[in-house]
This record gives sequence, structure tokens and C-alpha cells, in this order.
Amino acid sequence: MASRTPPSQPTLAPIQARVAAIERLPMERVNAGADAPFWRGFGRAVREVYEYRELLLNLVRKELKTRYKDSFLGFLWSLLRPMFLLAVYYVAIGKFLGIPFPLFPIFLFSGLVAWTLFTDVLGGCTGSVVGNAGLIKKVYFPRELLPLSVVGAALVNFAMQVLVLVAAVLVFGGELHGQRPWLLPLALVAMLPFMTACGLFLAAANVSFRDVEHLIEIVLLLWFWTTPIVYGVGGVLNRMHQSGLDWMAKLYLANPMANVVIGFQQAVYGDYHDGTTQQTFQGDIALRLVVVTAGSLVLLWLAQRFFSRAQGNFAQEL
Repeated sequence: MASRTPPSQPTLAPIQARVAAIERLPMERVNAGADAPFWRGFGRAVREVYEYRELLLNLVRKELKTRYKDSFLGFLWSLLRPMFLLAVYYVAIGKFLGIPFPLFPIFLFSGLVAWTLFTDVLGGCTGSVVGNAGLIKKVYFPRELLPLSVVGAALVNFAMQVLVLVAAVLVFGGELHGQRPWLLPLALVAMLPFMTACGLFLAAANVSFRDVEHLIEIVLLLWFWTTPIVYGVGGVLNRMHQSGLDWMAKLYLANPMANVVIGFQQAVYGDYHDGTTQQTFQGDIALRLVVVTAGSLVLLWLAQRFFSRAQGNFAQEL
């Protein structure tokens, strides 16, 4: 019986030649910003984000699809939810409780629209890096894309809520007066860098300290009640002034979100006076929003530099 000849083994020479060629290539440093001086590298990070803009758009789509996965109505929930909330406010607060504010639900909803965007960004960004640990360990891309994708998805939902708010003003806003619609984009421009800066900082901090994800819920609850969303800011400031607590009023208005919410309220709801107390802010809110914008841009730069320094340890921490 003839012996069977073993199959010839493939030669390793071509593979070894390719490996040798790759080893001769100059090494390219990934995430060079992590070892760069703290004060330098922001421009490089912005350029990288721009170069990976297609990936950013895909991550935003992923965030939106994940939120409404296996949902029959899908993205319509972004429109139905604010419509339902506005209807509840109108019936429960405007009819049952009889709040003396004319069209108080619109006043409340105008502040909640800004606050919901803010909390969606902070809550989503906090877990954005930890939630994508598998992706971070496999491939390089600017890690800033993860919290930025949360911001993009939150802005889509925000646009739906603004549409509902504008429709409500057009339908029920006959009693309103003194609106300054141009304050709306100014308030949004002020809030965008501020909430992005907070999101970048929380996303990086949560990688090393997982308690941040739970702590932020408590902080946001306290922050909500120190922001004039469910009450008129004018009455609060007047009581502080009458009590000789002008320093507390200044501290209260140092809250960036207070200025943003006031801007939304004056843009959508306008002015209101209950006969004894002016319930709206009497200062120059436009100037305050410009100051918030300038301060938020500085904060965004600092947050990105902190994120850049921390991201070198993401893979090890995760």
C-alpha cells in the first residue's frame, strides 16, 4: 500500500517579509495629547474631532436608535412625551391648582425644556465612556466623541420639545406679552459650551470614581431647586433684597443655569406682574448670557484639557 504524502506546508517567508516591512515603518504616536503640556493641545483635539465627524454622526445615530430600540413609535416619542407633559401641566397646575400665573404651564415648560436638555447631557455623558469600554479597548478614535454624541442626541430631543413649546405659545399665548424671541438662541449658545464642559469632566471623572454617576443625581436635584423653573425669579430676588441678603442674590444669579432658564422664560413667556411683585428678572439678561457664554468657553477648554490628561488611563481603568 502506497504511503500518503503529507501536504506541503505553506511557506512563512511572505508573512515574515510583511511583518519585517511593517516593523520598519516609523511609529505613529496615538493620543499624543495625554503627555502634552496641560496648556497646549486643545486645537489639536478640535481638529481630530472634526476629522472624525462621520464617526460622531454615526455615534449620534446609535444613541438615538438605542433609546428607542424595539419601540413601535420610535422617534415620535420625542414629540409625544413633551406634548403629554405640557397637557398634564395645563390641567393639573392651570386648572386644578389654580396658580395665579396666566398660562403657568407655558412658563414652567419653557424652563423645563432648557433643564431637560441640561440633565440629559450630564446624565448621559457621565456614563458614556464607561458604557463603551469594549469599543475603547479595541480601536483608537478621539474619546471626546463619546460625550459629544450624547450632546448631539440630546439636541435632537430638545428640538422636538421646542417645536411643542412654540406650538403651545401660538395656540394659547394670547395672554402673554413682552416676549423676546431672540433671547432663545442666545440662551442656547450660552448653555451649549457649559453643559458640554460639564459632560466632558463627568465622563472622565466617572472612569476612576464610579460614585460620580450616583452623586450627580443628588447634585442635579439640588441644582433644580436653586434654578427658577417652578417659581418666578423676581419674587425670590425681592425677598432676598428686603431681608438684606443682597450677597445671596448675587450668588443665586451666579448660577449659569439660572441665567439660561431666565433667558428661555423671557424669550417664550415674556413678562408677568401679579399686582404686588414683579415675577420676572429686571436686569439685562442678554448681557448676563454673554458673560455666561464667555465663562463657559473657558470652562470648556479646561474640561477638555482635563479629559485629555485622563483618557490615557481609560483602557487600564476599564
